[in-house]
This record gives sequence, structure tokens and C-alpha cells, in this order.
Amino acid sequence: MTTAFLQSPLGRVRITGNDLGVSTITCLDVSDETPDSANPSEPVMQAVTQLNEYFAGTRKTFDFLINPAGTAFQQSVWQALLDVPFGTTLSYLALTRRLGDEKAIRAVAAANGRNPLWIVVPCHRIIGSNGSLTGYAGGLWRKQWLLEHERGSIRQLSLFS
Repeated sequence: MTTAFLQSPLGRVRITGNDLGVSTITCLDVSDETPDSANPSEPVMQAVTQLNEYFAGTRKTFDFLINPAGTAFQQSVWQALLDVPFGTTLSYLALTRRLGDEKAIRAVAAANGRNPLWIVVPCHRIIGSNGSLTGYAGGLWRKQWLLEHERGSIRQLSLFS
């Protein structure tokens, strides 16, 4: 497993993975130790580049290899999150309906909360049915920032279309 770090507007980001893909992307608290990167794998380096582009407002999608560890159910939820387009939101209930079992809303929300690939698997795009910003492992202020960043990028890009 290799690790790389990058500085983002939301804090220092740690990216881990190997040649099979990136397994975790997390935003660190100020007190977390952040050593220098050492020989990161190709997918990890691609993630660093693409996340920097995302924060610069020039990237809307990611195409590096991902390899998150999780149960089959969690994997299905994370796969469904990948279908939520940049700059849009979807409610937990709507996501649960897409997955075919409205009664599984709590399980879907729990799997969403265990997403190990911050930003890339866009769990920040999932909101409450009433439009509220509910639950986000990185803190609601980061979720709000990400949603505003994506909406702002769409508006900015549309000026030049």
C-alpha cells in the first residue's frame, strides 16, 4: 500500500492505494500527522493530479482506478453514488429507491457514511428529503463547501460554453 498527501481548500488529504487502485481518500484533521509521500503507486499519483484539478474547478469526473474495501451491499451503494452527476444532489430516499428497496434507507445511509473514497465516490451529493445537509463524515461544513464548489464550477463553465 502506498500513500500520498495533498493540500486542499478543505484540509490535508491522504490518498492510499496500490497498483490495483486507490482504496482510501480522507481529509485529515489539523492534528493528524502527515508525513511526506514516498513512491506512490500510479493510481495514487493519478488521484493526486485529478483531485488537484477538481479543486481548481477544471475536473468534474475521475477516471483513475479505485479499489475500495467493503461488503457487497456497501459496494452496490458506492456504485450507485457514482451515478449522481457532478453539481447535483439526490436524497437518501431517492438513492434507496434506485437501489430497489425503500425499506433499506438506514442501511443505505450507513453505507454512504462508510464510503472510503471522499469526493471521488460522491457521498456529499446525498442530502435529506427536505433538502437539508444531513450526515457527512468529514463535517457538514465540508459537505456544504463541496456542493457550492460544484455548483459554482457549473455556473462558471456555462459562461464559456
